[in-house]
Amino acid sequence: MQPDWYPAWREEAIEQLIAKNARLEKEFRLGHWPRYDYDLTTGRLLFSDNGAVKVVADIQIAGSTSAKAGNWLWAWSNSNLPNELLADAKRVLSFGEENDIAELRQAYVTDAKDDLEALGWELTSAMVRVCDALGAYRSPRGEGGGLYLILKSANWAN
Repeated sequence: MQPDWYPAWREEAIEQLIAKNARLEKEFRLGHWPRYDYDLTTGRLLFSDNGAVKVVADIQIAGSTSAKAGNWLWAWSNSNLPNELLADAKRVLSFGEENDIAELRQAYVTDAKDDLEALGWELTSAMVRVCDALGAYRSPRGEGGGLYLILKSANWAN
């Protein structure tokens, strides 16, 4: 269930995220650092090289995919996540409720095409667009899924 304009809006959101992530890759070399760590206590994503932090990004959590469960779980519905990092996910929930978009207002989303990574990026792109974030990052998870984070700011470490 979704309004007629939503498929084109979502495609535009995906294109916007691709451009935003390309800019982050060019400006901060995201995706090329040998190590990254996220800290859900401080709400930061740290990229480092040889033990030295190089880039610091403030994050919010979009959601996660699970290969075992075969679905996406919105962060706003995951009680294991810190509330401080869910404000933007809750904005997406409100947007989904206001516009009657099922995949933005239901906790779990499955993918008819059976491509969880694509589904994760598509839903994260909707969140990046609704919240006007800088971009997004996917952290692989051990059981075959991913944790999708949106970047609210990115800066070179001092």
